[in-house]
Amino acid sequence: MINTILFDLDGTVLPMDFHAFMQRYFHEMGTMFHDLIDGELLAKYVLESTRYMVNNTDDRTNEDKFMARFSELIDGDPGTYRKRFDAFYDTLFLNVRHTTHQNPAMIRAIKHVKDKGYDAVLATNPLFPMKANHHRIRWAGLRPEDFSYISSFESNRYCKPHAAYYREVLSAIGKTPEACMMVGNDALEDMAAAGLGITTYLIEDHLLNMHHVEIKADHRGSYEDFYEFVRALPDLNHEL
Repeated sequence: MINTILFDLDGTVLPMDFHAFMQRYFHEMGTMFHDLIDGELLAKYVLESTRYMVNNTDDRTNEDKFMARFSELIDGDPGTYRKRFDAFYDTLFLNVRHTTHQNPAMIRAIKHVKDKGYDAVLATNPLFPMKANHHRIRWAGLRPEDFSYISSFESNRYCKPHAAYYREVLSAIGKTPEACMMVGNDALEDMAAAGLGITTYLIEDHLLNMHHVEIKADHRGSYEDFYEFVRALPDLNHEL
């Protein structure tokens, strides 16, 4: 029986235009690092290091994988860059909020999930540090405390769509695949949870399918559809 709902963040809990988000993200990052490196070169190195991190499935943290590759690419002190990244997520990153918005139906749905006794987990692809995850949760009109677990750049060792990521999350929360449902907007990264036996719900308002995979989901619909779906879920507080 399902008792845990795993939520993706970007494009799911936090509605956004993904391309506008990324454009503003790298613009602000380029401003933050303007005295150290050209903005376009920085974006190239960040993307290359992120690809390395996503594709590498050894047992280092995602942060360690990213910095290992990033350190090979830059001409400078990695420690200086690391400190600047940390400062960025407290300052100019906050300007990226303007490319996102809130969805009342999703906010209500998460409240209903919790009120009905389900465990709400934020299974965001761990490409960002925890402080950036907390910012984006608040941008969505929610609180980090609304989720019992949040995956992050610092603590996780794998990324979506690898099955190892979902196994890592399940291990951390102490749940079986059969007890969970994954809710997300990415046809590949989020729906990959089905490979472990996790029930899936595809949010279609900001659907991503950059790899043009065949879309397979147990359930699918808009934010409003998902809210109605949650309303119809059994109330676990009244289950024997």
